[in-house]
Formats: sequence, C-alpha cells, structure tokens
Amino acid sequence: MARASRFSQCALLVLAYILLQVNHSEQLQSSQAQTLLRIQGLLNNPTVLSSWNITTEFCNTEPTSSLTVVCYEESITQLHIVGNKRAPTLPLSFSMDSFVTTLVKLPDLKVLRLVSLGLWGPLSGKISRLSSLEILNMSSNFLNGSVPQELSILTSLQTLILDENMLAGRVPDWLGSLPILAVLSLRNNMFNGTLPDSFSYLENLRVLALSNNHFYGEVPDFSGLTYLQVLDLENNALGPQFPKVGKKLVTMILSKNKFRSAIPAEVSSYYQLQRLDLSSNRFVGPFPQALLSLPSITYLNIADNKLTGKLFDDLSCNPELGFVDLSSNLLTGQLPDCLLAGSKNRVVLYARNCLAAGNENQHPLSFCQNEALAVGILPLQKKQKQVSKAVLALSIIGGIIGGISLFVIAFLLVRRTKSKQTMKKTPTRVIQENASTGYTSKFLSDARYISQTMKLGALGLPAYRTFSLEELEEATNNFDTSAFMGEGSKGQMYRGRLKNGTFIAIRCLKMKKSHSTRNFMHHIELISKLRHCHLVSALGHCFECYFDDSSVSRIFLIFEYVPNGTLRSWISEGHAWQSLTWTQRISAAIGVARGIQFLHTGIVPGVFSNNLKITDILLDQNLVAKISSYNLPLLAENAEKVGHVTPYSGSINPTNSARGKLEDKIDIYDFGLILLEIIVGRPLKSRKEVDLLKNQLQAVITADESARRSMVDPAVNKACLDESLKTMMEVCVRCLLKNPAERPSVEDVLWNLQFAAQVQDAWHSQSSEGSPISPPWPSHQHLSFH
Repeated sequence: MARASRFSQCALLVLAYILLQVNHSEQLQSSQAQTLLRIQGLLNNPTVLSSWNITTEFCNTEPTSSLTVVCYEESITQLHIVGNKRAPTLPLSFSMDSFVTTLVKLPDLKVLRLVSLGLWGPLSGKISRLSSLEILNMSSNFLNGSVPQELSILTSLQTLILDENMLAGRVPDWLGSLPILAVLSLRNNMFNGTLPDSFSYLENLRVLALSNNHFYGEVPDFSGLTYLQVLDLENNALGPQFPKVGKKLVTMILSKNKFRSAIPAEVSSYYQLQRLDLSSNRFVGPFPQALLSLPSITYLNIADNKLTGKLFDDLSCNPELGFVDLSSNLLTGQLPDCLLAGSKNRVVLYARNCLAAGNENQHPLSFCQNEALAVGILPLQKKQKQVSKAVLALSIIGGIIGGISLFVIAFLLVRRTKSKQTMKKTPTRVIQENASTGYTSKFLSDARYISQTMKLGALGLPAYRTFSLEELEEATNNFDTSAFMGEGSKGQMYRGRLKNGTFIAIRCLKMKKSHSTRNFMHHIELISKLRHCHLVSALGHCFECYFDDSSVSRIFLIFEYVPNGTLRSWISEGHAWQSLTWTQRISAAIGVARGIQFLHTGIVPGVFSNNLKITDILLDQNLVAKISSYNLPLLAENAEKVGHVTPYSGSINPTNSARGKLEDKIDIYDFGLILLEIIVGRPLKSRKEVDLLKNQLQAVITADESARRSMVDPAVNKACLDESLKTMMEVCVRCLLKNPAERPSVEDVLWNLQFAAQVQDAWHSQSSEGSPISPPWPSHQHLSFH
C-alpha cells in the first residue's frame, strides 16, 4: 500500500509539472499573440492582416507571400507582412516609436519584414533591442531622418534593406563595422554625401545597392570584398574614376553618374559578370571589345558615353547575350556579325556612332574622330608629340614661376607686417558659425553642384549671406504681431524691412532635436544655391542657439519679399482692373515652367515633388511669376504634419512622393493644374472637376474655334489668338495625363508655351497695325512632344 501511495504521489508531481509547462507555454504564446494583435491595430488593420483575431493560432497559420509567421518552441522568430505596393501613409495618430516598442515584445525575432505598410516617421533606435535580428527589411514605406546608430549593436545582422523610403543625410560610417553584413540595400532614398570608406571592410558583403540617391565623389576601394556579387550605384553623382571591385561580380550598374575615366582592362576578366550597365556617363578611351564574349554576360549597356574603337565583323560574342546597347558613342568600323546572328529575341542598339551600317542613324566618320580629339583621346604619335611639347613648356614655365615666386615671397612679407598693425578682432557669435558671405569662385565653378542655368538665373539677386538675430529683430520690430504673416507645418512667416529699405520674408523654424549648426550646413548649402529669377529665392539664414550647449534652437530663413500676391488672385479672384491679359498669362506660365526646369536640372541633385499649387505662385512688381514653395529638405524634415493629398492634385507632397525615373513628371502634373486654372479662370475644387475640364479641353481641341473659346475665361477669350489658345490647351491636356510616362518633359512644355507666346505677340502687333491676323507660323499640326 505504501509503495502504491508513493507511486501515485510521483505521478501527481509529474502531471503537475507537465501542466505547469503547458500553462507557461500557453502564457508565452498568449503574450505574443496579444503583441501581434496590437501590431495589427497599430498598422490600422490592413487587408493583409484581416484574418487575424483572438482565436488565430499564429504559429500554425499557412504562410503566404504577403503574410508569414514562423515559430520555434512556441516563440515567434520570423514575421513577414507585405502590404499593397502603393499603400498610403498611416494616420497622423501613428507613432513609429510606439510601434517599435510593441515589436520588441517579440524578443526572439530573427527575421523582420515590414514592406509597403505606410509606416512613416524616423526609424526608432529601440529596434536594436531585437538583439537576435538577422534580416531587417522595411522597404517601400515613408521612413525619414537618418539610420539610427543603435543598429550598430546588432552584431547578428546579415541583411539590411530600407529601399524606397525618405531616409536622408549621410550614410553612417558604422555600417562598415557590422561584422557579418551580407546585403545592404538603400535604393530610392535621399541619402547624400560621399560613400563611407568603412564599406571596404564589409568582408562578407554580397549585395550593395545604393541607386537613386544623391551620393557623389569617388567610390571606395571594393577590391578586397571578395564575395561582392551585386554593385548597383545607378542614378547618383559618383565618379570620376571607375570603381575598384573584385572579380566575382555578377551585376554591376553604374549608369547615370559622373564617371569619366577609361574602362580598365581587368573588367574583361570578370568571368562571372552577367549584367553590366555603364550607360549615361562620360567614359572615354577604347571600348573593351572582350566584354562581348565574357562567358556569363547576358546584358551589356554602354550607351551615351565617349568610348572609341574600331569594331570588326568577325568579333566573337557570347551566344547568351540578350541585350546590347552601343548607342551614342564614338565607335567606328563594322557591327560584329555575331550581334546580328543568333537568337531572334536579342536586342542590339547601335545608333549615333560612326559605324558602317546603313539601317541605323550614324554620324560621318569625321565626327567620331573630331569628338575623340576633343575629349583628349589622341592617336599614339600625336600623344608622343604632345608629351614632348608638354615637357618643353613645363621647363619654360618652371623658370618663369621660380622668378615670380621670389618676388611674391618678398611682397607677402612686407604686406604681412603691415596687416598686423591694422588687424581688428572680429566679433564671434555662435549664430554665424560656418556662414557663407557670398558666392566664391569655387562655388560658381563647381559644375557638380551648380549649372550655368543657375548662375545666369541668380543674376540681379543680392549675394546670399548670414544675418544676425539683431538684424531680424530690428526688421520685424522684435517680431511684432503686425509683422506676422501666418503659420503652417513649415514654420511661422514674418514680413520685415532691412535698414537699406529692402523688404524680406522670414520663415522661422523651431528645431525639434538638439543639433549643432554643423548638422544643418548641408541644408543651408542647398538652400543658398536655389536662386533663380522664377523662384522666391533665399537671401540668407540665421541660427539662434542655446547658450548652455550651443545647439540650434531656431533657424531663420530669409527670402525675397514678393509684393503682388498670388497668381490666382490675378486670375480666378481678379477684378476687371487687375486681371491678367492672355499674353501675361502665357508669360506667367512660361515663368513657372522655367522655375520647374531649374529645380529639376539647374542643381545636382535636382529638387522634385514640389507639390506646386497656383496659390504658391507669386507675382513681383513686374508681374514676373515666382514659385514660392518648393521641396526644401530642411523644411520637410522639420514639418510637424505628415503630407496630404490636395483636393485635386495628381501628386502628393515630398513625404509621399513617388520616386524613380518619372519623378520629374509629378511636378508636370501639378503644372498642368496651374495651366488649367489660367485657361478657365476659376479655382479648381476637386479631382472630379479637373477630370471633367480635361476631357472637355481634349474634345474642343479638335473642334472649331468657337468651341475652344467657350472654355476660356471670359475676361480674355476675345483677346487670344486661336492658335495660341489651342497650343495652351494641348500642353495642359498632355500635362494632366494619368500615366506619368506619357506627360511631356519640362523642355517640351517650355518650347510649346514659347510658341504660343510668339504667335500671340505676332498677332497682337499685326492687329494693332491693321494687318491680317493670320500668324506667319506653320500650322499647329507640326508641333510635337518628344
């Protein structure tokens, strides 16, 4: 009996232990289940999570491409949630910090994939509490700010993918210290600066994808990255030297950069290379013809460079080569037969060279020879002569410089002695730290940042400078309420008047985070370069700093003051005495288009997705149109509100902006809306009204003149030439096309608007002289958009 009693006691103990373990497991699972349901709510209950509820057995759900939960020993180790590709931002109530705080309650996560869910805001450094994390993918969201430094402690991290967000600033050096990082992908963001040299230490790196950012300068030496297989640097401003890489590359994309060196011979030994894209650079020197026969090559694009060399019809090619683009170079000779034979699906492009090919557009042989000389590619004998002449010239110049140097040294010694006697101590204020006093010769000659268009466009504006806080207080009577113009998500606006009588507009930004002035100087540098006759341009800036740590408390941006109100007030809300004439309306449209052209092409990197509205177009005292609100990253980063879709806009503000090759077409749509209001002469209140008016314009373009005039603002419909009106309508309709790829370029818009202005001017001058009113230009059917 005692033995039986002892046995039953042991059995009860074992059963109790099992029940405790099961209860503990259920509690663990219940806790993590509650966390997942909390995540569902924070993500605003997306469609992809519609199947989750309190009864869901998360560890036993069937995985899909959009939703996967993986468990190990009743703990969640992988979470994959993929939403719709064009998911909008989450509501304003969403907090990234709260969301990450909830995520870290899944402490055993090794793989976290949150794609296309509308996440917005800075990525919280608390995510580093997921100490076991190996793969982090948060692409296709609206994350902004910088990559948090706390990620540097994730020593198990193998893959980091943050593509298609709004991350900005410099890529941090500490990324190069992640010991086993194999995939780093930051495509389609707003990163800038040079690439960190520390990337050279990522010994396990296999994929480095940094395309569609604003990087510039030399590419670090990657020759030691023996496992690197994919290098994607497309659409930046990198260069000029060809990158040094290992020989195991499979994909190398360098297109749309600033490379202008020769292609090194060792590229012909990259035997695993399958895809090579060097297009849209300025590579010079001979084209390595061995690239055509690399054993793995399937895609080769060298278009739009300055590569030379004579091709022969008996060259060999890899039979798997499916795409070859040799267009727009300086190649001569015969197109290789191997490119024309073989697979019917092969694409071969070779226009705009000097090849002996009758079925493609080719330059004469002399063009390629002259162009080659122009970019410094000389035949061997000429090179030798050049070297001899150079040695002789250097010898002569050296003697001259030696004599001049002695004179200069003596002069400087005398001048230094005098300057010490007259030198005055300059005042020091943290508020003016690192300030530019105007355009230096280096600044104006640096073509990487500033174009000739920008130099000419800034004429007539005072030099950009640093203002003192005392100047601004005096200009606004200590920021009196009478100077206050309004407040929005991008700060407070004040009107002021300087001592010299110049009126200014002052935007005051209160800083949310504590940073030194140095952290803002790259923003200030960009703002100082955005100066054009059709932009409300910045005249300077002022930092206000805390006294205890010298961090910035407020930034004041000083702009030119434009006195004549908005373009809408001169059209849709205009009185008879102040409504713009048709000629003035065309002129205003041309001014806006030129402003957009400068934002896109006048500075590198270009400024896109500017959320243009007719109320942001101001007219100066000469009725010159100026764009007053454009996408300044400093304003976007400091804005307190998330962007929104306007009632009728075809694009969204920079926080939601589409990216890629068609990003310039977002502003074209917004320009179409401005043009539509210029034509019809009334405010546009909804997308439905815009679509209706666009369809009506499209219909009357091919109808008779009276139908077209019925659509125009009555204030000007009798004063516009039908040819001019028809052109404006066509431009408007093309700009409002739903497919961005079908919208015209800003250059095409400008060409056609200028045509409309010319025929209108000619008709007006002939009418005033009593001449026939038919314009001397060809019929409008010859106009085209490219």
